[in-house]
Amino acid sequence: IIASYAKSVTLIGGPGKGQIAKMVNQICIAGLVQALSEAISFSEKSGLDTKKVLQAISKFGSGIRKLSNRGETMIDRKFDFGFAVKLMRKDLGICLDHAKNENISLPVTSIVNQFYAEVERKGGSKFDTSSLLTRFD
Repeated sequence: IIASYAKSVTLIGGPGKGQIAKMVNQICIAGLVQALSEAISFSEKSGLDTKKVLQAISKFGSGIRKLSNRGETMIDRKFDFGFAVKLMRKDLGICLDHAKNENISLPVTSIVNQFYAEVERKGGSKFDTSSLLTRFD
């Protein structure tokens, strides 16, 4: 039944392991969005045509899906396309709670969660996760 509506199905392990795999995904996305936000801000503040820069570097080995999917909308400050900040904070909270219970260190995730909290405090709880860029404005 699940195959009829899922692009792929992968058994990760026993009960609860799928939830932990989802945590791994959110940790990856949070770090990537923060790095992309810093890169866009750096480019803009350095006086570059950031759209051209992103087009150029997306062809390099460092090209990542988030860059090609969201880079241009981030430059245009359009943050209504994806996963909401409040939901990301919920998920990162789950990750951080699990990490604390298992004595696992997640320093970057913790910092990025604080950055998302800052976006929320500025009224961006319904913005998508690429709105980390607003911290640099």
